[in-house]
Amino acid sequence: MKITLVHRSKATTTGSPGPGRPRRHAGWVLASLLGGMFLGNVDIAVVNVAIPSIRDRLHASSGELELIVSGYTLAYAMLLITGARLGEIRGRRRTYLGGLAVFTLSSLGCGLAPDGVTLVAARVVQGGGAALMVSQVLTGIQVTFEGEARRRALGAYTAVLGVSSVIGQALGGVLVSADVLGTGWRPIFLVNVPIGIVLLVASYVFLPADQDRGASKLDLKGVGLLSAALFLLVAPLVLGQDAGWPWWAWASLAASLPAFALFTKTERGIARRGGEPLMNVGLLARRQVALALVSQGITRAGYFALLFVLALHLQQGLGRSAVYAGLLPIAWVATFALVGPVLGRAGARTRRLAAPVGALLMAVAFAGVAAGLQSAGWLVLLLGIGGIGYGAAFSGTLAHLTESVEAVYASDVSGLFNTTLQVGGTMGVAVFGTVYLALTGHAGTAREAFSTTNAWLAAVSVAAAALMSTAARTGQTARTKAPS
Repeated sequence: MKITLVHRSKATTTGSPGPGRPRRHAGWVLASLLGGMFLGNVDIAVVNVAIPSIRDRLHASSGELELIVSGYTLAYAMLLITGARLGEIRGRRRTYLGGLAVFTLSSLGCGLAPDGVTLVAARVVQGGGAALMVSQVLTGIQVTFEGEARRRALGAYTAVLGVSSVIGQALGGVLVSADVLGTGWRPIFLVNVPIGIVLLVASYVFLPADQDRGASKLDLKGVGLLSAALFLLVAPLVLGQDAGWPWWAWASLAASLPAFALFTKTERGIARRGGEPLMNVGLLARRQVALALVSQGITRAGYFALLFVLALHLQQGLGRSAVYAGLLPIAWVATFALVGPVLGRAGARTRRLAAPVGALLMAVAFAGVAAGLQSAGWLVLLLGIGGIGYGAAFSGTLAHLTESVEAVYASDVSGLFNTTLQVGGTMGVAVFGTVYLALTGHAGTAREAFSTTNAWLAAVSVAAAALMSTAARTGQTARTKAPS
């Protein structure tokens, strides 16, 4: 079967300084982009610790509470690929500023919501705004920075991604506990407003101006098909576990497969006819791209599964406090955030080996927990090792992916990569969370269930290491040629 790729010839100049032009204020450009990504990722987790306060003050139903958490994730995951393509068509700077404005205004709407239904709606809009801005970040780095500067920027990208996940949990707990002026949970959203305004001003001033791309149109049919397919896949993953995995969850997961197949067929048809599809699905036929995305999804699933299962085990299994359960994972996140900047300055051979070695370190950490090393001291040490491993696997795979695909496909890579992260993380929580809860009910003790779950996490990390090793060898022996 012949795979057709659309050569987005003008994509490299949209919102980019372009070859040979001076990159003024590069630090401010990177800070503006990473600031938006930071806000978008913080708000994935910040609401978790506020749920009891929201329930008590808004008298929200259990269904509304679930949608307050998952509505953001659903909208975020569904619009990342569309947002990346929209940035290429309408301009990355314009799309980023629009997404940031929507995120900031919807954060205000969340903070002022008078009831649960309004808060759910505002959270969905907030997730959509986050997707529009976050989908421009990796693309912006890929087309604005080159060589050593790009590697340093990707290191900063990794660090911010790691730090934002733990700050979300910590910030939510601090703001809710402070109960500023009796406002309870509302400051977790209202704090985004002044930060968003500052970022809007900085981004407006420092992000490179967009260049006209002519009469390109968004593939609305592709948007509809992809959104439907992602909804069918993600919705049961975020809602099915709490609902006890009813029939509709399994039916939705099954229906997502033909939906993705139809989307792929439609996009290939558009490409063959010389049109501009929403996504260059032909990129997935490149072995190193497919291996990088699958292995990244697996390691992301392991990381999110660990955070979820560890919190359940510490609080429900061992009776530890929420504060203790929130502080312990800092060992993982802190070491994860340190690895990206270090690898950004490493040599080519080190960067190539980073991903498979990192995945093996994750396997070592999970195996240590599975073997019974579960005292506080051992957990901190093993979580630190796991964080180093995940940081190396994440950074190494990201560097491999961005270096093996031409910058002309930067928006496709950004959309695919970010969507893989969201789907992988959501799938990890759904699968391994279900495994842990099932084992807790049948194995007799939470400690046995925790050990067995970590043994499975170690096994999938080894599988990810094998995939990453193959991807590294593929990229070394066969550099991808630009399609004509």
